[in-house]
Amino acid sequence: MRANLVGALAGLIVLTGLGAAAVLPRLAGPAPAATGAVTIGGPFALVDGHGKTVTDKDFRGRYMLIYFGYTHCPDACPATLNDISLALDKLTPAERARVAPLFITVDPERDTPAMIGDYVAAFSKDLVGLTGDQAAINAAEAEYHVYAERHLLKHGDYAMDHSSIMYVMGPDGGFVGIINDGTKPVEIAQRLKAFGV
Repeated sequence: MRANLVGALAGLIVLTGLGAAAVLPRLAGPAPAATGAVTIGGPFALVDGHGKTVTDKDFRGRYMLIYFGYTHCPDACPATLNDISLALDKLTPAERARVAPLFITVDPERDTPAMIGDYVAAFSKDLVGLTGDQAAINAAEAEYHVYAERHLLKHGDYAMDHSSIMYVMGPDGGFVGIINDGTKPVEIAQRLKAFGV
């Protein structure tokens, strides 16, 4: 009996030691009280589809719904952006005005401001596409603990392997929670309302 208890406690310690990255995709509710755990989110300075520099502070007072991806993505990115667009349509005009949906590229080499601007416009007039130089993108990815890695394809082309999570940040810029990709638009809208939108 004692051996089983010791084994269970040891397993709990190991699981705890794996850190937030291992469990992040399963988080679905509001952020727990600060406990010294990994902080999600932070400052960024990127470029929008009009070539204008945009920072996280430009969205204070609104809930940021942030998704990292890239315009050449064949599946997850267009599906998720479509779901976000449909979810926005399920909000009242007042609720929708309190949401800033952001698409941050993980592929700045190909995703120029004009390209990312045109790409997000195909999904929703409210979506803001953001890019920047590699250092700025790396910094944003680090703040949100985003996984992104180039994957070489045949004929010299490449794709980007990347995490696929929607981050919800509060009006003060602080982390509120996440919404997993694949969540239905009606559920995304409901989650945003539950978060306080």
